[in-house]
Amino acid sequence: MTEAIRKNFASDNIAPACPAVMEALERINHGSAAAYGEDDGTAQLRALAGDVFERDVWVFPVATGTAANSLALSTATDPFGAVICDQSAHIANDEGGAPEFFMHGAKLLPIPSADGRMVPSDLDRALRANIGHGVHTSPAQTLSLTQSTEWGTVYTLDHLRALTDRAREAGLATHLDGARLGNAVAALGCRPADVSWRAGFDMISFGGTKNGAMAAEAVMIFREDLAKNFLRRVKRSGHLWSKQRYLSAQLHALLTDDLWLRNAGHANTMAQRLAHGLQRHPAASLPFDVQGNEVFVVLPERSVADLEAQGFGFYRWSTPPGIDGVLIRLVTCWATETADVDGFLAAL
Repeated sequence: MTEAIRKNFASDNIAPACPAVMEALERINHGSAAAYGEDDGTAQLRALAGDVFERDVWVFPVATGTAANSLALSTATDPFGAVICDQSAHIANDEGGAPEFFMHGAKLLPIPSADGRMVPSDLDRALRANIGHGVHTSPAQTLSLTQSTEWGTVYTLDHLRALTDRAREAGLATHLDGARLGNAVAALGCRPADVSWRAGFDMISFGGTKNGAMAAEAVMIFREDLAKNFLRRVKRSGHLWSKQRYLSAQLHALLTDDLWLRNAGHANTMAQRLAHGLQRHPAASLPFDVQGNEVFVVLPERSVADLEAQGFGFYRWSTPPGIDGVLIRLVTCWATETADVDGFLAAL
């Protein structure tokens, strides 16, 4: 890899596709195959996903995480309804209004949290407030959580279940933004089923692009009623690929022999190495637990500027009130090497 890539901790989206994904694409890039998801490879993906998640699951490959989240939310939320989410959620901050657009005007109701993990009592308050306004407000119809969170933290299985139980008692559908689901599963050491349908989720946005795919995500639905007309939503939105075998091959490669978990586990390990090194630096402070592959650190402005001058890539984040310094985000990925992390720490 080039030096520019090795010094870039801006995102897991900057990484190349992993070799197994490229090999899978090369294998299927011969001859003809049925179009629009009727190919054998897509059928094999659905069967493999059922094995991985230990139950029947409806799998709909799409090219982007924004499409996956927005389409999933649209199938469970009326145009006059609302989605409850954490204030840091990607759907609330980084998807350009796409969820509201796909839901034809439904609202997002963000709940504040300290570290990206919604607190059950806060969800209770939001549900009570929502019901109290009757017809004058948009009724909450879906709960969307993120695992791992946008702050790099990970919900425990009990925490997830406490939230989804409350949502279901209130009649809400449940959605999990799993752009970094592999990192969460690897961190928890659990089975994929434990963090998805067993944790009370009706549907998940399964992330592949951040975890070694070229460009492939999937909406995985565990309720037949929500899956019934979902393919029509995919088609209507322009996200039904005619050559879907190229999406399915990437996802199949990641799910085969737990490659997605090995990739994510490696990224997590590199993040831990980075965090431990930063904790030894006298001018650095880490405001959040490092559980996935994202590391947030507060550094003096001069240190941040010096790292930028040396060519390191990362994002300056919005610094919370009361913090003296600059908050930056560092992200590791399947391709991050020990030398990359050590090089950053040495430069600091």
